[in-house]
Amino acid sequence: LRTAKNGQYVKVTGVVTCGNVPLESSFHRVPRCVYTSTCLYEYRGWGSKPANASHRHFTWGLKSAERHVVDFYISDFQSGLRALVKTGNGAKVTPVVDDSVVIDFKPGSEQTSPDFVRWLGQKNLSNDEQVMRLKEGYIKEGSTVSVIGVVQRNENVLMIVPMTEPLAAGWQWSKCTFPASLEGIVLRCEDSSNVDAIPV
Repeated sequence: LRTAKNGQYVKVTGVVTCGNVPLESSFHRVPRCVYTSTCLYEYRGWGSKPANASHRHFTWGLKSAERHVVDFYISDFQSGLRALVKTGNGAKVTPVVDDSVVIDFKPGSEQTSPDFVRWLGQKNLSNDEQVMRLKEGYIKEGSTVSVIGVVQRNENVLMIVPMTEPLAAGWQWSKCTFPASLEGIVLRCEDSSNVDAIPV
């Protein structure tokens, strides 16, 4: 990062620090996040209604999704430099972030999961007597992330901004990932934390 020129593609790994406007995760209300994602899925059994127009029987269908990302700072492990990562204000971002929390909800378990029922009410979502699954992922302050983007130097401010051209990613046999086109800033959380599966 220290020797990177203006307009150069870089991959930087380091620790996250919040910018001026930190986020809070939707369900678990984790404070001081720079990225949050909350997705609610419904299982469609025989005779139940679909969660969306393309929802087939005996599959999970996306009922609701919200993703938010804001500008943040990254302290580069290699150079020790601190850069502003411009992921907010509608910038294109390709997040590669595992879900931190998975919650399964079955009809009739309202008494044992008041937090989930309350969250549904706050989001104006009905439970429709369906089996549901909530997945929440986030990157919080202090997390280790890798960022791929373009260096931009503006006076004394070192920034990483979205790529103007999509980046082609090939096969990764070790991770079983298919070729893909990555747009904007690629944001990967490097913290290896186990997913909490919580049946409710």
